[in-house]
Amino acid sequence: MSALLSLRDVWVEYGDRIVIEKLDLDIAAQAFVSIVGPSGAGKSSFLRLILGQEAPTRGTVLLDGIPLVPECGPDRGVVFQRYSVFPHLSVLRNTMFGLECPKAPLSGRLFGSARRAARDEAVAMLEAVGLGDSLDLYPAQMSGGMQQRLAIAQALVQRPRILLLDEPFGALDPGIRADMHALITRLWRDYSLTIIMVTHDIREAFSLGTRVLTLDKRRHDPHAPHRYGATVVYDLPLRNRTDEADCESDSITIDDIGNN
Repeated sequence: MSALLSLRDVWVEYGDRIVIEKLDLDIAAQAFVSIVGPSGAGKSSFLRLILGQEAPTRGTVLLDGIPLVPECGPDRGVVFQRYSVFPHLSVLRNTMFGLECPKAPLSGRLFGSARRAARDEAVAMLEAVGLGDSLDLYPAQMSGGMQQRLAIAQALVQRPRILLLDEPFGALDPGIRADMHALITRLWRDYSLTIIMVTHDIREAFSLGTRVLTLDKRRHDPHAPHRYGATVVYDLPLRNRTDEADCESDSITIDDIGNN
């Protein structure tokens, strides 16, 4: 199977500081890839590359074999740890906004049949994330878990192929977090998404992912720590929730990363 997303000899540098170096990676369609690694290992920079918020200093990022333009597009959605919702808009209007803006960039509003169609799409997505009874609420009236469901609806209403998750559940209580894990798993399957999730929680990485990547530096120089960047140091395919992998990785455990 050809890769949906490919990174070829990718480097990210800020001035004389190297954040990512020599990154070569293929990600298949409909994979759920968990990204772990220490702080400062370039995980957020990696997501920004895929989202199109920045271009690599060197190397190429390919989507379906075509170089990725360094700009955000509807084929990639993102959910952050901090709820990226508009506090002055209702749940429904928050979700409709992503459909209205591309079609009416000046006014941000649609009218007539186009507006009704956008509303129907937004309502269907809100029902899919469990907010079908909360259309008229405002973010200040919602719990953290509800706000994160809204952020997911915002990201998915444009039907992206790739969903990027940047520590999306880190601020949630354990019980709510478990509910969100079940939700994102269902949405991943129902919408045939390719998900790339950054997390500091190793258990979360293993329980949700079909593949776990560790970003870290292979080389360290105490006299010039900024001159070496991170790359993939461990790439662990899992067979915990899909039939897609033929690898013999059933015996991999959470301790395998911690002990390496």
